[in-house]
Amino acid sequence: MSEVKISAEPRTEFGKGGARRTRRAGKVPAVLYGHGEKPKHIALPAREFAAAIRKGGANQLFAIEVSDGTQVLALPKAIQRDAIKDTFEHVDLLLVRRGEKVTVDVPVELTGEAAKDTLIVHDHDTLSVTADATKVPDHLEASIEGAEPGVQVTAADVELPAGVELAADPELPVATVTAAPTAEQLEATLPEVEEAAEEAEAEVGEETAEAPEGAPAAEGAEAPAEGTTEA
Repeated sequence: MSEVKISAEPRTEFGKGGARRTRRAGKVPAVLYGHGEKPKHIALPAREFAAAIRKGGANQLFAIEVSDGTQVLALPKAIQRDAIKDTFEHVDLLLVRRGEKVTVDVPVELTGEAAKDTLIVHDHDTLSVTADATKVPDHLEASIEGAEPGVQVTAADVELPAGVELAADPELPVATVTAAPTAEQLEATLPEVEEAAEEAEAEVGEETAEAPEGAPAAEGAEAPAEGTTEA
């Protein structure tokens, strides 16, 4: 994976308030750490960082140039996102050197088509591997071409690029091929599904039913003032 050059600024404000002000300025609060060095607080340009992550994935290598003259290579170690706003809240960046081996989790993609009338259960979407910090793959591949029901793809079946070693248990399940349910099987389970739905609906109805007249007010509710009537 090629590195992405990105500029950064030293960050002097900390805590939630400082982080909010950094984000309002269009930057992502981040921390550089590793190699026994004192953690360095920086702010990254939000748009450039987001574009790099979306293109290269969570293991994108960054060549960071801080305005104080610091130049480093770093990999994202932990990324905090705001799922609602689809923004990055904070990033921990691990310092790395060229030729240094790192252990990271890499996404696994299934290739090919399994046998007819089958379902694929994804047991694990990522695998832990060890690779050169500058050559971490953006994804790994495992074939399910022609796989019949009962076949299980394990970590040992995943194709690894040259120089990449498996760090996970070779027997770790990645995907399992199962037989798709028949029309008869689906029809047989329909009454159970309908019954469960009716029971859930009944429970909700009981919980939302109005309290009987004259029942005491809920805890914390204020009683109407004397001499007044409720609207």
